[in-house]
Amino acid sequence: MPLLVRMGAMMACSFGAAPATLAVLDPTTILEDAMPAANIADFAPMVNIPTFGMCNSIANPTVAAATAAALGVLTPMPCIPATSAPWVPGSPTTLLRNMPALDQTCQCLCMWGGAISISMPGATKTFD
Repeated sequence: MPLLVRMGAMMACSFGAAPATLAVLDPTTILEDAMPAANIADFAPMVNIPTFGMCNSIANPTVAAATAAALGVLTPMPCIPATSAPWVPGSPTTLLRNMPALDQTCQCLCMWGGAISISMPGATKTFD
């Protein structure tokens, strides 16, 4: 069974240049070590999912504009995550705050084509 994800979990974006840490603002569901656990609704850009440094996606309008200005040379620009849908698929057996729990196999998609995944869930135990 996959590990559940908690606040401080490390994430990576397929178009990002640096890792980021997940923020969970609702402290009502505690996992281990007094850290709040995440559910699939913890996907708000710049609230739950911070920047991944620089964005390399040509679908990102700022990257496209900078690349055009550089005569077609890919020019990364600062990452501003554009997530608009919850993490998928979510834990099939565990609910947190009436939503499926976030586990280490989940992904969240950015509107600019990036796939955000959990690289280190922060938890060491499974719950079901």
